[in-house]
Amino acid sequence: MRYAPIDPALFVYNRERLAKLMAPNSLAILHSNDILPTNADGTLRLVANSDLFYLTGVHQEETILVIYPDAEEPRHREMLFLRQTSELIAIWEGHKLTLEEARAKTGIQEVHWLSQFPSIFRRIMCECDHVYLNTNEHKRAAVEVETRDARFIRQVKSEYPLHDYLRLARLMHRLRVVKTDLELEILSKACQLTRRGFERVARYVKPGVSELELEAEFIHEFTRGGGGFAYIPIIASGANACVLHYIENDQPCKNGDLLLLDVAASYANYNSDLTRTIPVNGRFTRRQKQLYQAVLRVLRTQIAGLRPGKRVRDWQEESEEAVARECVDLGLLKPKDLKAKPSDPMKKPVKKYYMHGCGHPLGLDVHDVGITTEPMAAGWVMTVEPAIYIQSEGMAVRLENDVLITEDGVVDLMADIPIEIEEIEELMARK
Repeated sequence: MRYAPIDPALFVYNRERLAKLMAPNSLAILHSNDILPTNADGTLRLVANSDLFYLTGVHQEETILVIYPDAEEPRHREMLFLRQTSELIAIWEGHKLTLEEARAKTGIQEVHWLSQFPSIFRRIMCECDHVYLNTNEHKRAAVEVETRDARFIRQVKSEYPLHDYLRLARLMHRLRVVKTDLELEILSKACQLTRRGFERVARYVKPGVSELELEAEFIHEFTRGGGGFAYIPIIASGANACVLHYIENDQPCKNGDLLLLDVAASYANYNSDLTRTIPVNGRFTRRQKQLYQAVLRVLRTQIAGLRPGKRVRDWQEESEEAVARECVDLGLLKPKDLKAKPSDPMKKPVKKYYMHGCGHPLGLDVHDVGITTEPMAAGWVMTVEPAIYIQSEGMAVRLENDVLITEDGVVDLMADIPIEIEEIEELMARK
């Protein structure tokens, strides 16, 4: 394990919170993700199922969690099923969790091998009235490969067609969007790793350096700190920054260009999310400063605008209005454009220069789950990432910090990462 052990109290508490939301005499079943194939006999590294990890801390293939709070038999109220290891598996794949290790990691006392799942599952299915099944219900998800959860759903509905089946995702979204103190500690470690990576790269950047070299500098810092990339890094110099999800990272950084760095660290499966835009030669031009300060003002305004009770759609509208005003001052829009109210919101004049959301929930997934049609609440961690893209000038500025919403205001989890023009130029001067 690359990261420090997590206090199992986190997972015990998360399961208790879920149990309180479940219908009477219901059970919930969660599966780990599959290890996905590549080509020939290759496989990808296992990506943890976020919901399973949230409830157990287990990051291992072929794992099943069953929660049945109202089970008559106390031993059936929380159960974890693991792939049984062998001497051959240990030789080829390495160590797998023992039953005792899983008990210590999760706080679940009833831990069994997978071979025991069919008989125990049949018994509890004959006792329960409702069954919560898990699916990926992120609004932007494009699920083309059948998951382990999906195969199980098909199987269980075939074998037990008369049960009342419910959506677990709605409950998990409600829980996961509100971060606990232990989760915030882990997120803070991811943010600290991100700061170290950014400062390392900012000192390394100079004309002629390739975007690829900068990617290598980031992963060096993240890996030695026990983390990794939270997402595929975006290292975009010059006009590349106008491509929102530019990931080629293979071009040289040219003198006079801006460099957009949308790169952040993951730690213990929790993700940070950072964007900074810096001058390749270490000094902003007058025009670059104008654009940068405009985006920075919007960032500050939008961070201050986060509070319990605020709706995401209203916050987004405010960000677009703020960017539009800045675009007028930059000579990109005309004052009359501020009053434009097209029937299609995507055709607002400002969308030419700012076409994405101002932020999103953050946690075990970079675009974390949450019921974002409901008002924000204390405990939400949000990214704030306004931007202005000027394709005609071949440059863009995007800035992004991660912030915690509390009853008393917002806490910027990245307040110690340089962002002011003077801070950036001073940092880059330190080679």
